[in-house]
Amino acid sequence: MANSQTTTLIELAREISRALPDFQVVLGPGAGDKATHAFMRELRQKAIQALGEDHSERKLCGETSLAADFYLQSEGTIVEVAMGLANPATEFEKDILKAIMAQECGFDVRRLVFICRAGGEKKCRQPGRAAMRLWAESKHGLSIEVHDLHGVPRTRKRRSKNVGTSGAAEQHAASDVAVSAASPLRQGWA
Repeated sequence: MANSQTTTLIELAREISRALPDFQVVLGPGAGDKATHAFMRELRQKAIQALGEDHSERKLCGETSLAADFYLQSEGTIVEVAMGLANPATEFEKDILKAIMAQECGFDVRRLVFICRAGGEKKCRQPGRAAMRLWAESKHGLSIEVHDLHGVPRTRKRRSKNVGTSGAAEQHAASDVAVSAASPLRQGWA
């Protein structure tokens, strides 16, 4: 049996990511955006060659400018390449809404497939995103799949909570202790 178009897209994305030695490296604004655009450009070109036609950037949501990265009409599938899906703030919910809007505009969309960096699949099993997936399936008949590309998930640097406070947080904490020590309730605990 031949591979589905969706499987072909996932395999192409994995092939491209494996060929990039710095694929999992955090490049930051500018350089990271350029790398993502280059990845998408190569994926679109390879997808056209493999699938025989251009399925990318399909506008499925009426008069809006919202577009699916790929729409595979014969499979009723939208494929979104969401490199940052492992991050706390992503377009996960927006992409689900986009798929539901496409359904309401008359497009056959039964499945939404995310292709992401390593760690996205695990992140989407967390309670909030898992609830969104269940809701989309039960209320809209939209099956959601998440497929990680190769590699080890990135480790995110945590910013200090005191960044940019110039000691204000420490001063505030010290005054809280002083007030708390003088509090009549505090005296009753001693």
